[in-house]
Amino acid sequence: MTVPGDDHHADLDLDSALGVALEAARIAIRTVRDTPLGAVRTKADAADPVTEVDTAVERAVRELIGTRLPGHRVVGEEYGGEAGDGPTWYCDPVDGTTNLAAGLPWTSFSLSLAVGSTPLVGVVADPWRSEILHAVQGRGCFVDDVQVPAARGDNRSRLSGGVVLTEWARHQPWPGMLELLAALAERHCTTRVMGSSTLTLAQPAAGRCTGAVVGEFHPEDHLAATLLCQEAGLAVWDESGRQQPFPAEGGLMVADPAAAEELFTLWSASRRSG
Repeated sequence: MTVPGDDHHADLDLDSALGVALEAARIAIRTVRDTPLGAVRTKADAADPVTEVDTAVERAVRELIGTRLPGHRVVGEEYGGEAGDGPTWYCDPVDGTTNLAAGLPWTSFSLSLAVGSTPLVGVVADPWRSEILHAVQGRGCFVDDVQVPAARGDNRSRLSGGVVLTEWARHQPWPGMLELLAALAERHCTTRVMGSSTLTLAQPAAGRCTGAVVGEFHPEDHLAATLLCQEAGLAVWDESGRQQPFPAEGGLMVADPAAAEELFTLWSASRRSG
């Protein structure tokens, strides 16, 4: 399968791109599980750690893409980069570094390919379960090699009795987050904050909860997961309520379509009051 090129790049072979992404995910799983943390450093502040594992994974991914897909750009959490008009990969080598440094086994690897604001390939790996979720535009969402079915259970199609995930803005609640948690609790909807926004957004794609909300979208962290959700048939809405897996700014909500309007209403109200 190829995507027609434009003036800025040759046609993309999405089968080859998916192969590279899956190989990168397997490398990330091995590296996270087997590499010593080394010295835990900080970036912006004491609540923003980085380890030798983070940098080792990203270096390996950059080397793999540079060798197998020359001309593709990489924007990474640890080493930066600039998106171009052609194919660009967005990578977070370890989403949930605070968990990793603390010894909590809930972290993830995120890698996505996009041209402009259109995501084409995405993988999310959970190293602690040796699980890889992947999607290619127009082909559905897969957990390992099993496609996620469109049909969902009742408890995943409503807020009452369901589960909605969210994530801190690093170590603080995002504006409106506490108000949203309270509004969901009033509806007997259970919430979880687990420590990896990538996995938070990926769980609804796998059919494991009703929805998820993040306060601010970042493609390195979230783009692979939003493509998974879109390919799983979920609502993937920006703050204006548009289906948009790659918003230019603001937060993002993913949800089972049957619960999307209700969750969006609560999210919008919480942002106004937060």
